[in-house]
Amino acid sequence: MTKIIVIGGGIAGISAAARLSADAEVTLIEAEKALGYHASGRSAALIEKNYGAPSVQALNRASIDHLENANGRYLTQRGLMIIADTHEEAALNDDLKTMGLERITPSEALNMVPVLDPERVAFAGYHADAHDIDTDRLMQNFAKTLRSNGGTILTGYPVTGITRAPQGWTVTAGGDPLHADKIVNAAGAWVDQIAVMAGIQPVGIVPRRRSMARIAAPGGHDPARWPMFFGVHETWYAKPDAGALIISPADEDPVEPHDAWADDMVLAEGLERYQNMVAIPLTKPISTWAGLRSFAPDRTLVLGPDPDQPDFIWCAGQGGYGFQTSPAAAQLVADLTFGRPSSLPVETVDALRPDRLRL
Repeated sequence: MTKIIVIGGGIAGISAAARLSADAEVTLIEAEKALGYHASGRSAALIEKNYGAPSVQALNRASIDHLENANGRYLTQRGLMIIADTHEEAALNDDLKTMGLERITPSEALNMVPVLDPERVAFAGYHADAHDIDTDRLMQNFAKTLRSNGGTILTGYPVTGITRAPQGWTVTAGGDPLHADKIVNAAGAWVDQIAVMAGIQPVGIVPRRRSMARIAAPGGHDPARWPMFFGVHETWYAKPDAGALIISPADEDPVEPHDAWADDMVLAEGLERYQNMVAIPLTKPISTWAGLRSFAPDRTLVLGPDPDQPDFIWCAGQGGYGFQTSPAAAQLVADLTFGRPSSLPVETVDALRPDRLRL
């Protein structure tokens, strides 16, 4: 049986490992002591099918059946709303068209989120078909599938060396040499570093910081039924979270791969943009954090065998779309790894292959 090492224990790696384990002997290695420590553990955890580039939207649509029906369903209805000030109508119209939202009245917006400032919210749009994802249970079930198929998960195993031999690969991780026929590179912000270690040309993945703050529910309201709400062109957003509210400036500053933390100045600017659209004074954050959203130059995923070394498979560039695309992206990685046809349209598969970044 083919032996495969998957490097990276975020949602990209664990979902790909689960799909691959049906036909291969799979070992997943993660540098941290727990799965989903970096970007996957700091996700806004929402799926909106019209979010992302066309290839991302195709993966969203192909993932919905699994997210809605597998293992008792992973989705809870949330809704998504965009609000705009008097001078932002043109920007709102762009967002409505891009994301397939319907215009609603300011009064309807205030009924959904009663803390909004009626003096500032002049325009709004809404889409009910946006859902929270139970990200923890999704990852746990992918891990369960991997283990039930005989796969192995090794945490606390940072990769320190990768060598290519005629008979396959040797990956040194956690001080141990591990041997495999194929490598799947699902190392998130570190994927290009892993590629260089393996003698593979990088594809230009750029980690971008996303800062977050968690505040107490404004004015003592219960936000459980509120939609996730955005400023136009995603200049900030807020989302209910276990009786509180998480707010982000939606920053995307390029950074080196690292264990990210919030930029206080950037976060303050985002909180101010939120404050400008609500009537209740902002309270001191309960906590702050940041994650790294890693993008290819064209802001779509990089999935499939490397064009120069087909036994090195990319599962990278998830950006902010990792959870919502994971069922379909993982299946595509498995299909391309084993040379099987994909159920996705050819143009979608071509838009995701690493070959496109080597032209």
